[in-house]
Amino acid sequence: MSVSLHDISDTLLPRRYQEEIFVRAQQGNVIAALDTGSGKTYISMLLIKWAVAQHTAQEKIIVFLVPKVALVQQQGEFITKHTSLRVRQFSGATAHEMGDRMGWKKEFDQSDVFVMTAQIFLNLLTHSHWQMDKVSLIVFDECHHTRKNHAYNGIMREYFQTPSDVRPKVFGMTASPIWNPKNAVESLATLERNLDAKVIAVKEHIDELIGHSPKPEEVIQVYPTAPEKYPDYPLQTLRARLSLAALPPELRLSMDKILTRYEVTYYSLGPFGAEYFLYTEVKQRVAQLLEEAMESTMDTLTTEQYSQLAQGLPIAQIAGDPHAALRALQGVLAEFRTWFEGPEYGGTPPPPIPLSWCSPKVKVLAETLMHRYTPTFQGIVFVEQRHIATCLAAMLPRIPLLTHIIKSEQLVGHGTGGSQTKAQLKGMAIRNQQDTVKLFRERRLNLLVATSVAEEGLDFPACDLVIRFDPVQHMVGYVQSRGRARHKTSTFIIMVQEGAQAQAERYLTFSQSEPHLKKVYQDRDASTHTPMEEDEEDDRPDPDDLLERERHVVPSTGAILTYNSSIGLLSHLCSLIPRDRFTPIHVPVYTGDFVATVCLPSSLPLPPNKLVYEGPVKRSKKEAKRAAAFLAVKSLHALNVFDDYLLPAKSSYGSENEDHDDVLITDLRSVPDTLDVSICDPWIVNTTLWLHVISLDGVSSAGLVTGTPLPVADLVANGTFISTEEPKELILDPRYAWSQRRAMEEYTRMGLWWCITGRGISLPLTCYLVPITRDLKVDFEAIELATPHPYGSYNWEGIGEEHYGTLVYMNNKELGHPLLLHKLRPDVTPSSRPPPGTKESAFPTYREYWMHKYTRKLHTPHISTDGPCVEGVVLSRNISSAYSLQNDMLPSSLPDHHSTIIFPIELCRWVVMPEHMYRTFFALPALCHRVTDVYRAREVRVALKLPAIVDDLLVQAITLPSANAPFNNQRLETFGDAVLKLCVVVHLYNKYPHRHEGQLDNMKRTSVANRTLLARALERHLEQHLTPETQSLRMWRYVVASEDDLFSKRPRRFAPRQFPRRSLQDCMEAILGASFATGGIDMALQAGTALGLSFGGPTPWYMRYAHSVVETPVSPLFIGLQETLGHQFKHGQLLIEAITHPSFGSTDTSSYQRLEFLGDAFVDMVVTEYLYKKFPSATSGQLSWARSRAVCAPALASVAVKKLGLHKLLLINNVELSIAIGKYVPILEDISDEEIVLQGWKQDPPKALCDVLESIMGALLIDCDYNYDKAAAIAEVVLEDLLGVLHPNLPKDPVSELMVWVAQSGCRCVSFAKSQSQPEVRRHDSMSVLVHGTTVAGPLAARNISMAKGLAAELARSVLSDPESPFHLPRVCQCPRKGAARLRPAPLQAAAEELPLDVPDKQELDDETNDGFAMLARLLVEETGGPVPGESLEELEAGEAEESSVEDWEVVEVDTEEEEEVERMMEMMEMDA
Repeated sequence: MSVSLHDISDTLLPRRYQEEIFVRAQQGNVIAALDTGSGKTYISMLLIKWAVAQHTAQEKIIVFLVPKVALVQQQGEFITKHTSLRVRQFSGATAHEMGDRMGWKKEFDQSDVFVMTAQIFLNLLTHSHWQMDKVSLIVFDECHHTRKNHAYNGIMREYFQTPSDVRPKVFGMTASPIWNPKNAVESLATLERNLDAKVIAVKEHIDELIGHSPKPEEVIQVYPTAPEKYPDYPLQTLRARLSLAALPPELRLSMDKILTRYEVTYYSLGPFGAEYFLYTEVKQRVAQLLEEAMESTMDTLTTEQYSQLAQGLPIAQIAGDPHAALRALQGVLAEFRTWFEGPEYGGTPPPPIPLSWCSPKVKVLAETLMHRYTPTFQGIVFVEQRHIATCLAAMLPRIPLLTHIIKSEQLVGHGTGGSQTKAQLKGMAIRNQQDTVKLFRERRLNLLVATSVAEEGLDFPACDLVIRFDPVQHMVGYVQSRGRARHKTSTFIIMVQEGAQAQAERYLTFSQSEPHLKKVYQDRDASTHTPMEEDEEDDRPDPDDLLERERHVVPSTGAILTYNSSIGLLSHLCSLIPRDRFTPIHVPVYTGDFVATVCLPSSLPLPPNKLVYEGPVKRSKKEAKRAAAFLAVKSLHALNVFDDYLLPAKSSYGSENEDHDDVLITDLRSVPDTLDVSICDPWIVNTTLWLHVISLDGVSSAGLVTGTPLPVADLVANGTFISTEEPKELILDPRYAWSQRRAMEEYTRMGLWWCITGRGISLPLTCYLVPITRDLKVDFEAIELATPHPYGSYNWEGIGEEHYGTLVYMNNKELGHPLLLHKLRPDVTPSSRPPPGTKESAFPTYREYWMHKYTRKLHTPHISTDGPCVEGVVLSRNISSAYSLQNDMLPSSLPDHHSTIIFPIELCRWVVMPEHMYRTFFALPALCHRVTDVYRAREVRVALKLPAIVDDLLVQAITLPSANAPFNNQRLETFGDAVLKLCVVVHLYNKYPHRHEGQLDNMKRTSVANRTLLARALERHLEQHLTPETQSLRMWRYVVASEDDLFSKRPRRFAPRQFPRRSLQDCMEAILGASFATGGIDMALQAGTALGLSFGGPTPWYMRYAHSVVETPVSPLFIGLQETLGHQFKHGQLLIEAITHPSFGSTDTSSYQRLEFLGDAFVDMVVTEYLYKKFPSATSGQLSWARSRAVCAPALASVAVKKLGLHKLLLINNVELSIAIGKYVPILEDISDEEIVLQGWKQDPPKALCDVLESIMGALLIDCDYNYDKAAAIAEVVLEDLLGVLHPNLPKDPVSELMVWVAQSGCRCVSFAKSQSQPEVRRHDSMSVLVHGTTVAGPLAARNISMAKGLAAELARSVLSDPESPFHLPRVCQCPRKGAARLRPAPLQAAAEELPLDVPDKQELDDETNDGFAMLARLLVEETGGPVPGESLEELEAGEAEESSVEDWEVVEVDTEEEEEVERMMEMMEMDA
């Protein structure tokens, strides 16, 4: 039926018969019955174009349905090539998850045509992603499948539920509209009823159709009956050597099924074919069983035993042979390897297969192929069974008659499962099916041995020869397979066994009835037909059962539950239940015949009576099973196990558009990585001014004037206690208001130039620092006295001893460095000789030293030979606004030097500035910084309706790392991350009591995802309240940003800023951390609710959940546990649940998985809180690292065994797990807490030991009525030995250490590579480290890949840093570097490049790629306090120069242009005066 893409031009023109069908399709729903190759897809493409153009198609899509995955791409590419429509293709591998509602919505919004498998579209309707009335046209490819329980029929059932006036148009395509030729009229009518369409055929242009769809020559090829024996075949057969009858039953080889297929193959292909089948089948099954046995044994090995295994010691010597009988079978198979496979590595081809070893049927086939062969020959041999296709495709090229002419390959369905070897599976995966067809189309293969998968749909070229090797079973198979032979010279051969009258008669019936069957639908009237949901065939459900079927529609969403969808929904739910390697796959179990019962796995957290559902009496077993499943899903939906879209879980890819409280998550696709925002800022000049009195060490010293009433603030800066008082409105005399404002601004500019910036400020200021009188008013007289000479005066007359220690002056050759007058030195002149030991002493006189220092190109200073000098002390000008939240002494920008410096008085200028004023100016940057922080903290508290979080904590929470302040939000972010996780988990645990851990974990990931936090932050405009400004004062920031703000009647209290959007999610978590640090979990709930997070509201847990669990007696089994915990449980059933492993399968209680989910978050919170409080100076990275050492499987398993003895309480029903725990308990008992913290990565205890501890902790939290403080106190005691070992400076694990070291070394081409140590076990257990593609360490094997990675990283770190090693990093690294240095150890190299603005989650990065490894390394460098990204060595040196000591201070010289500009300004001011 398909049109070859290689046989058409870019522009196709319709044939007349295609136009005829197209016109009739426009008039109503039709089924086009046309032969294969007649161009039905082209007609559908014309209809698609027509449908899109209709006015009724607005905001609707067109759906093109195919029955097989392989057809999706083929038909999608055809429509894309010949239309301008937006076509999307979906199959199982390419479709979104059903929980990804946002992803599907985007697809529907941005597409015109969906080409997809029918089941996906049925799922979209079931889960209410789309509705039938939003579809304008449905095209059913190979529509004869619309019968029984095929997805086509399920879609049509939803079609019939849609009002007739809004139903889509239906267009079906098939070459075989009639399944049952015995009752052709009824078979045709059934198809028409099911599709609500009329079967039509070409009437007016039949001759043209025949010309484009020629019929092949049909031949019956008779072959002799197969003999019972083949005397020429060797007597020593594989079957005899394997001794299959004597194999022990515990091998689970399913020999009955194998031998049955062996006999079928023997009869059909002969002895060699049967032996080939036996060889491949037994080889695959033995390999599979050996792998399972090996894997099971490897799971129980200790670390030392695993190391021995990886070094090559046979596992039989370590733990005994998994199964000697399997090894014996492997040996027998090895004897026959060259017989069936040929040499393993090249060499001569496998031996030829004489025709005497083949059945008469194969012999006739070979002779036919030989007789029909031409240089351009292409053919298909159709068989019924997959294993026959596999064997026959392998045999034909080895028959001497065909060796040089036939190149064959199998083509079977992709659902072969585990019964085929890898060789057999070639071409069977969806992609490989397409590859095989491509090889055939390109004539690199000339013969396909195919099952029914090749009968329809796939885009084959017309074949010269098509052979039905096995009997034709039904009319559709006959028509479809014959359609592959559509050349005018093609031949279609039916092979019939000699004397098999029934086979010949069936073929003749099909052949002779075809013209009559075509006549049935060609001559039919356009009579109406009655829609029906089911076909009328013999194996249909009973009509009474159909009438009794229910259909449940969820009112809130329109999601649909039917009998046909319920079984799949139950299976999907069970597949999501988490399990370890010791627990079998969870599946629903059906029992009963006409009354079916479905039993759900006990791991589902449901009451026992909700795990079993019995359906009503039905008239067929299948219908009874569907009915039971329907009742189960309907009940589980009522219990909220399925949501209102009938989904057991939302998307696992973080693309869900709602949180678990059904609150919409804003679409962030349009949010840029860097945000341009207006930050809340109090600094404005307004018509109303406010005066804030500043006190230094309790003495009122100055006034701060601005247009905003500022909050009261206090801080310690440079050893001085600074505080502000409540603001008072500053009332200016209206007559002099403008001049007074100007005077305050000029005075402030003067003070900033002298004490802070050392450079002029051109923009208007937004705050003024002014002197005040004794009655705390602005001292305009003092301002007037100082401002005439803002850059200082050279007139030293009148300056005497009374000014010592109070007068500020500056050398005009070294602007920006004020000095405090120590004394006048009339005894020293420029011609004086400097005292020995000073820097000046290197020159004969002071003058010669100064001339040397200040002489620059084209500029020689004028310095007199005589005249007095002045001696001063360098003032520590404050170039940073940093302050400490703890009022600690920060490192001063300059050391406190008491040595003095002498300058000629003619170069120096002085300014009128009392001591209390210059001290206040020095403190002004830190004060403004503090006031801004407190102002923003209080604004954000009001704007977001946050609880009463302490000011300092809230300031810390909204300060970004980019501010380079002594504090930022990173510590609180780490703390808040644990708070967020716990609050979300507790809410989920209680809101969804019947959802299992897999569902809960899926929802948790959505609620704590960075994109959710970012969306909630933007929704609440948190970005307007953050502090991103750097605290460097190279530029004074408290100025008017624009003229609009300067002249606005209502100035906006906002300042433009930029920062990465990822900063918002960190601030969200930091605010949670600050709220918990202030008021515990209760305040955290209030803050989280205010931030829009899914916490279930602000009500405390003890009020919400205190009585959620019924009290039950505690078993004597737990007496010792309760004594160790120091807590008497009220809910005994919780303890039973907490120790029940999923393998136990109890019907009385669920497994511990839900409690483990709760306990994991609780333990994480307890450890994080402990570290946060105990180590107040630890960085975020140090806190995270210490936490990870305690909250990991080895550490918690150690506590479970040593502290609580939980291994003795565990309820397990799995031998392998019990053995594994038994082997590891002595190891955990002997290992110290320090060793488990430092070397825990080398341990791999069974996960159940860690899980049971977390589940006990979860039970503890519930039993304490969710009183976190009480439960946390008990948990701390349990973990005390472990916690006592933790400290901020724990060494990193080898992987982290390697990453940080490599990043700091500057190499960007390092990666890990995993491999397998045991080829027969498909388990990645080995790891290597590669540098620039060269393996420098490994492969090293361990019990799990994580441990193997640690071992490989440890070795790599050693060899890369060893100068004697051939893999010393400078030898193997080829990364280009700046400058001449090849490899600098300086850590600054790691920070040469800034991190991307939107850093992906660590879980999304792959360390097996160079880029992924490098990004993870850079993140680790940042987290662990590495270099500041983006600040170059030159920038750091420049900063050091400006903040230099006294000796270095003298080296810095003023820029000539700036010096001259200041001189000119002073001259102009003197002229004005």
